[in-house]
Amino acid sequence: MLTSIVGTNWGDEGKGRMVDLLSEKYDVVVRYQGGNNAGHTVINEKGKFVMNLMPSGILRDETVNVLGPGIVIDLEHLFGEAEQLRRGGIEISPEHLRISDRATICMPYHKLLDGLEEDRLGDKKFGSTRRGISPVYADKYMKKTIRMGDLLHWDTLRERLAGILEWKNLTVTAYGHAPIELDEMMTWLEKFGRPFLPYICDTTEFLDGAMQNGKSIIFEAQLGALRDIEYGIYPYTSASTTLAAYAPTGAGVPFARIDESIGIMKAYSSCVGEGPFTCELFGDEAEALRAAGGEYGAATGRPRRVGGFDVVASRYGAKMQGCTYIALTKLDVLSYMEQIPVCVAYELDGRRIDRFPADIDELNAAKPVYEYLPGFHCDISACRKVEELPQAALDYIRYIEKAVGCPIKYVSVGAERDEYITMY
Repeated sequence: MLTSIVGTNWGDEGKGRMVDLLSEKYDVVVRYQGGNNAGHTVINEKGKFVMNLMPSGILRDETVNVLGPGIVIDLEHLFGEAEQLRRGGIEISPEHLRISDRATICMPYHKLLDGLEEDRLGDKKFGSTRRGISPVYADKYMKKTIRMGDLLHWDTLRERLAGILEWKNLTVTAYGHAPIELDEMMTWLEKFGRPFLPYICDTTEFLDGAMQNGKSIIFEAQLGALRDIEYGIYPYTSASTTLAAYAPTGAGVPFARIDESIGIMKAYSSCVGEGPFTCELFGDEAEALRAAGGEYGAATGRPRRVGGFDVVASRYGAKMQGCTYIALTKLDVLSYMEQIPVCVAYELDGRRIDRFPADIDELNAAKPVYEYLPGFHCDISACRKVEELPQAALDYIRYIEKAVGCPIKYVSVGAERDEYITMY
C-alpha cells in the first residue's frame, strides 16, 4: 500500500499527528518536499515532539524513515533536531533514517539571502520563514547547489563549492553584505554534514526494493495545497510542490503509483504568513479561536491567522490533492462555541462565487460569506465511537463531508495519539 498524507489548505492541518497515528500500519515513511520551514507536532506516550525535517514516523522504532531527493536540508537544523529527539528517547540511526544522496543542502547563505530579501521588500514581503527555502530551491533549478551525495566526495567538494560561491557572492554583495567565505562554509559542512555520512544512500534503490518486497509506504507532505508553487496562492506560496501527485517523484520513485491520498483538514481554518486568507476572522472571535486551538506556528512560533471552516478553499484543496478520503482534525477545539462559523462562499464584485480564484487580485478582493451552524458546546475528547459524539458534532462532520465532496474517515477529538474516531 502506497499512501500520501497531504494538507488540503494553507498548511498546519495536523499532518504529523495523522502520520504518527497511521504509521503503525506502515513500514516506511518518506518526506518528499520542502525543508524546515514548517513543523509537524506530535504528542504521544513518549512526549511532545516538533519535527521540521524528520519524517513523523521517526517516533516509531520499527519504521524506516526517508528524506527524499525533493527535500532541501539545513544540516545544522537536522543535526539539532536529531539531538533533541535523542534526548527524548528516540533512536536516530542509519537503520532508522535514510537520506537521499540527491537531496539538496540548504546552506547558511540561503538563509542570509532569504532575510535580506524580506528586509528589502518591507511592507511587500511574502511572509517568508527566513529559513532559506526559496533561495535554495531557486539555486537548485539554476543547478548551483550542493547535494547530500557531494559530502561523500570531500576531495572535490571544496572546488565545487568555490565555484558556486564565486557566483553567489555577486548577489550577496549586491545587498551590501560582505562576501561569503569558502573556509567558513567548509567548516559548517564539516561540523554538521559529516555526522550524517552513514545515513546517505540511494533511497530510490531502497524504496524500489521495499515496494518489490510488499512493504507499505507513507509519503508525508509539508504545508498544504494552497501553498503549492503551481496551484496555490502564488506568489504567497512555498517554493516546492506540496501535492500528492508529486509524492513519488519527490520521494525518489517516480515510477510508483499511489494507492490512496489522505487529505488532512482542520475543522476550522488557520494560516501562517502573508497572502490572501478570505475566511479570516478578527478581534475577539479570532482571539478565542486562536487560544482554543493553540494556533502558533510549530516552526516559527508565529501566531496563526484563523477563520471558520472555508468550504470554497477546502473543496479546491481536496480536489488538487486527489483525496480518497479526509482526516478531520481539531474538532474538539470548537467545543467552546455556541455557534460554529462556516465560510460557505465568497463575494466578488457583488457576485457570490463558489470557485477558488487563481488570480491573486481576485483572492485579495474576495469577501467571505459566513453562515453559522449549531455548536455542540461540550467536551468530546473522551469520544471513541461515532455514536458517542453529540448530534451537533456529527451534523457538523456530515455538513463538511457533503460540502467538500469527499468522505471523512477519521476525526481527531484531541491531541493525544488515541484521541480519534474512525467514522466508517
